[in-house]
Amino acid sequence: MMPAIYQDTRNVFRLIDIALLTGETGFRSLNKKINYYVKTGKLKNPRKGIYTKANYDPQELACKIFIPSYISLEFILQKAGIIFQYDSGITSVSYLRRDVEINDQIYRYRKIKGEILTNPAGILRRKNDINTAFPERAFLDMLYLNPTYYFDNLNPLNSKTVFKLLPIYQSKAMASRVTKLLQND
Repeated sequence: MMPAIYQDTRNVFRLIDIALLTGETGFRSLNKKINYYVKTGKLKNPRKGIYTKANYDPQELACKIFIPSYISLEFILQKAGIIFQYDSGITSVSYLRRDVEINDQIYRYRKIKGEILTNPAGILRRKNDINTAFPERAFLDMLYLNPTYYFDNLNPLNSKTVFKLLPIYQSKAMASRVTKLLQND
């Protein structure tokens, strides 16, 4: 079982991932084996139902805590230079609102409508199941969830991409705000 896990490029697994990877069909047997590897330190169990190798990417964990979800909002906007205030938390959108702390890392989830959450436009699916919003999608997510949010620098945004993604949100008021923000910049 362990060779299959350690040969896989992923570093964060749910129970179903391990079952599919190892071909193990017996839940009790699989659970016993996983618990043994956690006790011996070969796997970590940072949260119920989630197992990791020793060195895992926090972004990979962020996308596994709640599924479906993708990294967006302040985390992406900060990296793109659209907002300047530093926050070490990883922000994502999902089907619920939660703050989770694992190993001194804060994972923040904001609830968004299902049809927006599951629309893949403007989301980059990177290796190891890491899903991140493009800055334009993160910008629109933020405006959708917080209509009065202040952005420090809108220059990094591609306005064509913003307007292409805007119909996902089905909001005339939001479309008006976006138009005003992008014209003033």
